[in-house]
Amino acid sequence: MHIFNHPNFDFLRWRWHAIILSWVIILAGAFVIFTRGIPEGVEFAGGTVVIERFDQAVNEDQVRQALDAHYPGGGSDAIVQATGDPATHMMMIRVPHVGAESGASLSTTAQQVEDALRQANLGSFRREGAEIVSATVGQELKSKGIWATVLSLAGILAYLAFRFQLSFGVGAVVATIHDLLITLAFLAFFQYDMTLNVIAAILTMTGYSTNDTIVIFDRVRENLRSMRRDSLPEVINASVNQTLGRTVITSGTALLTALALFFFGGDVLHGFAFTMVVGIITGTYSSVFIAAAIVSFWRGSAPTRAAAHAPAAVASGAPQQPTRRTKPQAKANRKARAS
Repeated sequence: MHIFNHPNFDFLRWRWHAIILSWVIILAGAFVIFTRGIPEGVEFAGGTVVIERFDQAVNEDQVRQALDAHYPGGGSDAIVQATGDPATHMMMIRVPHVGAESGASLSTTAQQVEDALRQANLGSFRREGAEIVSATVGQELKSKGIWATVLSLAGILAYLAFRFQLSFGVGAVVATIHDLLITLAFLAFFQYDMTLNVIAAILTMTGYSTNDTIVIFDRVRENLRSMRRDSLPEVINASVNQTLGRTVITSGTALLTALALFFFGGDVLHGFAFTMVVGIITGTYSSVFIAAAIVSFWRGSAPTRAAAHAPAAVASGAPQQPTRRTKPQAKANRKARAS
């Protein structure tokens, strides 16, 4: 299936524009993270999440006021938001206080939340689900998530440096870090919770972006042999154009799947699907612009090393230069002429 017929786009012409755009998004994301932060899910922050289905319509302010008045810890630190179909009247309540982690008292905090709702006379309700995580477990999960990301980046650098060249490995790792920063910026913009599902999406996006970059770098390596007299930017542009159809088909298919999860996967998968959508877009973008730009900056725009040492081609019909005789041959010729 061919989408483009002999494309010849000058992608590296726009590398500085792409880098400036990325820096603007990253700096804006850093500002939002510094001022507002990225909300942490119950897996990392620790706490109790209770989902209650009410028989009548209630709003977030009513639930929050009930917690302020009747919950032992107050409702100032509680997070209350509607979830699911509005017709189901479901509320998600997250409080930072955690009950005991074993025995019959595991759901103490959830029970206190429900008692506060009953005392506020908000009508009948039933529990749809509950999740309880201690702060200690949350910190352990956060540490493991960070280490998983760092080790994956180190593995990518080592593999590409061995499989290709160090400049290619550095370009791929810089592009992957770029994808992580852009994704975190958008999570901060839209205030999605940092959960284990989001961490899984980030690691999945890292592998996807690296695979797309490797496909382009593999074509660059092949073209370095056949385009020895062309400059490196010309080789990179040709390689990106040759893989453009494959990139559009692969990225488009993955993007449609992620969009289907985002719109039809329910609230539980919203954070995961949103991260995948952002990761697929920025991963494709960074493979074309960021990773290739890093390699071109690293190695410069001169002809490839093979071209610099390649012998000049001899035109057909051109006079041949006499071969240089060695000393033994010249001595033998002199003896022959003397005799």
